[in-house]
Amino acid sequence: MVLGGFTCSKNAFCSLNIVYMLVGLLLIGVAAWGKGFGIVSSIHIIGGVIAVGFFLLLISIVGLIGALKHHQVMLFFYMVILFLVFIFQFGVSCSCLAINLEQQVKLLNTSWGLMSKDTRLDLETKLNCCGLLNTTANQEQFAMDVQLCNADCKSAAHCYTCGDMMLQHSSQALRILGGVGLFFSFSEILGVWLAARYRNQKDPRANPSAFL
Repeated sequence: MVLGGFTCSKNAFCSLNIVYMLVGLLLIGVAAWGKGFGIVSSIHIIGGVIAVGFFLLLISIVGLIGALKHHQVMLFFYMVILFLVFIFQFGVSCSCLAINLEQQVKLLNTSWGLMSKDTRLDLETKLNCCGLLNTTANQEQFAMDVQLCNADCKSAAHCYTCGDMMLQHSSQALRILGGVGLFFSFSEILGVWLAARYRNQKDPRANPSAFL
């Protein structure tokens, strides 16, 4: 019965860490998609999501090794770091979900203004769009950007603005990242509890005189 309880905790702990590995890869993948596509590079919170995914992937590997070896020190640091990851991930996920359209537009305008002319032209060519946003506030800048634009759509009847395309995809990326991160952040509390429980269990197959 003792062996069954120990083995059950070990298997559950290993399975949970495999899930954490998949979640970490998912967070990194979605954030890299948004950043690599040139969509949400101006939203610095994406870098925080990538950091969360990386640390979650790293700590899940540590958890798997600690579970297989029933290593006391590794399991202790696993609990501490996973709790810190939970706090950071919870905050980042809430920030992703809390950013509204107006804040995204402000961030995009700030980022667009900091870009060099060559960077803007490369982004317009990559996304096949011209200018950022055609609003009364930046009418002069928009007209200048459209005049210099080299995107293929310029020869067609109509070009979408880069701001509209970036806002559409950034909203999708932020919703996915925020939802996935928030949902799985609560499971990390379960991971901390399961690690503490497994750490305090005695392996019935081990030497009774060994330190556990």
